[in-house]
Amino acid sequence: MKIAVSACLLGHNCKYSGGNNRSQKVLHFIEGHEVIPVCPEVAGGLPIPRIPVELQNGRAINANGEDVTEFFQAGTEKTIARLAEEHIDLAILQPRSPSCGCKQIYDGTFTKILVDGKGMFAQALAEAGIPMMDATEIPEK
Repeated sequence: MKIAVSACLLGHNCKYSGGNNRSQKVLHFIEGHEVIPVCPEVAGGLPIPRIPVELQNGRAINANGEDVTEFFQAGTEKTIARLAEEHIDLAILQPRSPSCGCKQIYDGTFTKILVDGKGMFAQALAEAGIPMMDATEIPEK
């Protein structure tokens, strides 16, 4: 199986804070599969580290009030195009991310309130018919 995985879950330091969300559960789950690391935010040109972003009315707004939607859109488009060429079977995504959240995202107020919804990249995956799962859905081995 060919699996796209949020790069931060693999231990890549691409998270907004400059760190990662390395998940041993994810690493065990993907053993023996072809893995394609993805980080749409970095692919779109955002730096590491970067100011936190939440979605507000379909726009990507950082904690300073700056609209960075164009970076999110560019990264989503580049990453979706790359994955279309790869013919992936599944995407495993970082929960709550404004890009990769596939079940819940923060509500846009920077108060840690979660709402049901998808990040920009996860929404594009859904529209492309690519199966995805939140990293928290992976069963323990």
